[in-house]
Amino acid sequence: MKKIDEVAVVKEDECVEEAKNAFLSIALIVGIITIIVGICVAVYKYLTPDYLDDFDDFDDDFDDSFFDEEDPVEDAE
Repeated sequence: MKKIDEVAVVKEDECVEEAKNAFLSIALIVGIITIIVGICVAVYKYLTPDYLDDFDDFDDDFDDSFFDEEDPVEDAE
């Protein structure tokens, strides 16, 4: 009976070790993919042009005389 208990404990320890190895393998793969994606995003953001610089002078080009015109309602009075 003692032998059966020892075999059961050894098999249980092997299963636990296999589960730990599987978890570590999956965590390693997810970590590597995360690092690769992070590098790709950083390179993409570095290489894409910033189009917001083209709109810096937008407010200066707006025609202010649009608001200076009198309302037609005031002329009727």
